[in-house]
Amino acid sequence: MSAKGNPIDTDCITLTRYVLQEQRKHPEATGDLTQLLNAILTAVKAVSSAVRKAGIHQLYGISGTANISGDQVKKLDVLANDLFINMLQSSYTTCLLVSEENDNAIVVETEMQGKYIVCFDPLDGSSNIDCLVSIGSIFGVYRKTNSEPVSESDALQPGNQLVVAGYALYGSATMVVLTTGNGVQGFTYDPAIGEFLLTEPNIKCKPRGKIYSLNEGYEQYWDEPTKEYVKSKKFPASGKPYAARYIGSMVADVHRTLVYGGIFMYPATVEAPKGKLRLLYECNPMAFIMEQAGGRAIDGSQRILDIQPTKIHERAPIFMGSQEDVNEVEAIYKKHRK
Repeated sequence: MSAKGNPIDTDCITLTRYVLQEQRKHPEATGDLTQLLNAILTAVKAVSSAVRKAGIHQLYGISGTANISGDQVKKLDVLANDLFINMLQSSYTTCLLVSEENDNAIVVETEMQGKYIVCFDPLDGSSNIDCLVSIGSIFGVYRKTNSEPVSESDALQPGNQLVVAGYALYGSATMVVLTTGNGVQGFTYDPAIGEFLLTEPNIKCKPRGKIYSLNEGYEQYWDEPTKEYVKSKKFPASGKPYAARYIGSMVADVHRTLVYGGIFMYPATVEAPKGKLRLLYECNPMAFIMEQAGGRAIDGSQRILDIQPTKIHERAPIFMGSQEDVNEVEAIYKKHRK
């Protein structure tokens, strides 16, 4: 007990402790993955600190450049990207880095190389920075699968080859949601001790939700299956209509879908026939997490994790969330293909 009588958990499970416990289940493990995740956590802590202090340090505002996807890059984006790259390169566990903010994949210097490939969006939802809406970081970790010199093509693996996926959410608290392929765990950052503590063990997505989430401003550009599905949620044959919730920050929208159930959608449109979200560092990590929590993720016709990427900044439509909700979307797409 503390001096004030409040109980203190002296046997708390930190994220590092959790990963070490998982490592012990695999006798062949070398500890490299633990080392890599520690590097990511250091970057997340630094980004979280920067997000909290952004106004004080004049980190708001556009930096004057655009990233590969044509989005205006904010100062915080630049800082977050530099932090992730520096932490990952200096971890001695990575050989190739793919960032949303860089046109080309970054090959780690030979003497610093390890066996892992990390694809990441250092600061997702950056258009919401200036209005203080929740933003986040997304990452996916793959193994290099051959003994050839590292090249950009090594990152072109389907999501079913992911070793680890996770995201950090910078909201009312900073949280990391992580899967190593053995369920989904949520860790909340305690700034008093500088550690992420396991607060949401074994997160499960409900079989069905009551919320749909997408940008309805683009309705005129949607394909017919998307229009039909959304209409069925707004004007159901029986029961209450679904509630609409859309933040415009993928991490925040997907996290809410994971916690409350329902469906998150970023469909293809006439203007973006291949969708807008990037496969390697947005769709794949989030789909892996959602499936590990008992949900589903499809592009309308196939499982997101089975898509074979052909370029590092490839885009894909995505429908993800509760099993039954995604099943309904899939059924409508199948009907329209007949």
